[in-house]
Amino acid sequence: MQHYFLLLSFGLFLALGLFHVTADILKLPTHATQKAMLEAGRQDKKTVKNLEAVLKDLAVRLSRFVRINEYRRQRLYNTLSAAGMGMTPEVYQAHAILKAALFLLVVIPALYLLPIISPFLIFAAILTYFKEIGRADKLLEEKREHIERDLPRFVATVEQEIKSNRDVLSILENFKKHAGNAFAMEMDVLTADMRSSSYEAALTRFEARINSPLLSDVVRGLIGVLRGDDGAMYFQMLAHDMKQLELQRLKAEAMKIPPKIRKFSFLMLMCFLLTYLCIIVYEIATNLSGMF
Repeated sequence: MQHYFLLLSFGLFLALGLFHVTADILKLPTHATQKAMLEAGRQDKKTVKNLEAVLKDLAVRLSRFVRINEYRRQRLYNTLSAAGMGMTPEVYQAHAILKAALFLLVVIPALYLLPIISPFLIFAAILTYFKEIGRADKLLEEKREHIERDLPRFVATVEQEIKSNRDVLSILENFKKHAGNAFAMEMDVLTADMRSSSYEAALTRFEARINSPLLSDVVRGLIGVLRGDDGAMYFQMLAHDMKQLELQRLKAEAMKIPPKIRKFSFLMLMCFLLTYLCIIVYEIATNLSGMF
């Protein structure tokens, strides 16, 4: 037994040493370098996990064999760019395949050790693939919701600013200081794009990147101001509509609160009843012991 353990240890350390020598010869980046590069390419500040860094590195290598049609590739590229994921469509597709493959690798030993869980692992692999392939759309949807929450304040600001200042770029830069994180990051991209190209083209790209009906109305009004329209009445009406939508959203969120409170109220009621029941049982038990 000791002999086999020594052979196994020797094989593992030999393989590890050969890997490091080969990586040094081929000038491959270290694991810490790969992790730092992944963190630098993300818009959020979440720390990249070690397993995720390894999967991203493998996904980059596998992406050379992934083929996506041009229409889907362009659509996925726009979604990834707007979601701030910092991946190419091929790498994103390969990353989803690799995460699903992790469950499929577990299926092989499960067929020998516990065959009954093999179908569940295959089902989990399929669910993981569809979850990962739709993660960009989910992140973009969350980002769009955060931006739409800032739109009523933004429209109200434009309504007031436009009466004395028709410089759209300065209005955007002033509001950027008070906007939420998601809207502020998009404002950074928009203002940089406006400085390097035409204002109208930058606003059009901003609208296409977020793909929000509410934002489209705002961009349409800003483009009208750039073309010389007065815009005061338009933004006044838009601010009124935005305020109504904001009230509807707040009412919808408020309606979700009572069911949550009802659960805790029921738990408190059960605790009170249990307390009284314990007291009654204790009194009955005390009286019975006194009788005997």
